[in-house]
Amino acid sequence: MRTPTSIVLLALMSLLGGCSDGAGSRAAPHSSKLVLGFSQVEAKANWDTANAASIRDAARDAGIELRLEDARRSQHTQVAALRSLVRQRVDVIAFSPVVENGWETVLREIRSARIPVILMDRTIEVTDDSLYASLVGSDFVEEGRRAARWLLDHHRDLPGEVDIVELQGSVGSAPANDRKLGFSEVIAADRRYHIIRSQSADFDRVRARELMSEFLAAEGRRIRVVFAHSDTMALGAIEAIESAGLVPASDILVIAIEGSRKGLEAIVAGKLNVSVECSPLLGPQLMALVRDLAAGKPVPRRVITEETVFTRENAAAALPNRAY
Repeated sequence: MRTPTSIVLLALMSLLGGCSDGAGSRAAPHSSKLVLGFSQVEAKANWDTANAASIRDAARDAGIELRLEDARRSQHTQVAALRSLVRQRVDVIAFSPVVENGWETVLREIRSARIPVILMDRTIEVTDDSLYASLVGSDFVEEGRRAARWLLDHHRDLPGEVDIVELQGSVGSAPANDRKLGFSEVIAADRRYHIIRSQSADFDRVRARELMSEFLAAEGRRIRVVFAHSDTMALGAIEAIESAGLVPASDILVIAIEGSRKGLEAIVAGKLNVSVECSPLLGPQLMALVRDLAAGKPVPRRVITEETVFTRENAAAALPNRAY
C-alpha cells in the first residue's frame, strides 16, 4: 500500500504535468499579479518613450505587472510580439498599431486565447470591431482639424493664394491618415488654401529637413505654410527654412501636432507658430481599462484624452510642467 505522503507526491506530479504546453516544456510562469502585455511602436521615439514611461509608472502604482515589447516600427515584429504575449498567457494585451491594416489574423488568435485587447493611441481597420475591447488615445482627425482651424482663424488676412506643404507621419499609420483628413477637411472651406506638396517624413527629423529642403528648392517663396504631423518633423522643417535664409514662423508659418517640450521651446523661441497637443501620458487611463476588463466589467469602446493647443499665448506657462 502507498503511504499518504506518496499519494500527495503523485498528485503534485500530476498537477505539474497538467501545466505543460503539450511539447514537454513548462508554460511560462504566471505572476499572481494582473499581467499586462504591451507592444509599443518604437522605444526610441520621443512620444513613445514618454508613453512607455507613463504606462510603467501607472502599472507600478496599480500593482499590475507589465511586459513591454518594442515593435521597432515593424508590423512583422509587432505581430510576433503579440503572439509571444499570448504564449506568455498575459491577462490583457494592449498595443499601439504600427499601421492600420493587417491585424485580423493575429487578433483572432488572441481572441481564441480569451485575452482581451486594448488599442493604445492608434486605430485599426478590421471587419470585426469585437476583436478589440477599447481604444484609448487622441482623436487624430480632430487634431488635424484643430491645426487647420488655427490657420484659418488667425491668418485669414494672408493675401492671395495660401500654398501649404505637408510633412506626413508614417505611411499607412492612423496618425498620418487621420491628421491629413482632418486638416484637409477644414481648409476646404476656403478655396485660397491649397496643399501643393505632401510627403511622408516618417516622424523623423532628418528626413523632414531633407524633404523641406527639396520642397523649398522646387517651390521657393511660393510656400506660405508648413503643416507637420509631429513636432519632431516641424523642427526638421525649421532647420531647412533657416538654411534657405528664410525666417520660420514669419516668412513661412509652421504648424505641428504633438505638444512636446521641444515643440513648446520652439514656440517660445518664435520659430514654431502652433502645436496641437497629442498627449502620450495615457498610463492611468489604460490601467483603469485593464482592471475592468480583467474583472469582466464592461468598458467604453472609445476613451479620448483631453488636450489643448499651444501657441505663444500659453506655451511659456506650460513649458515647466511638460513631462515629455
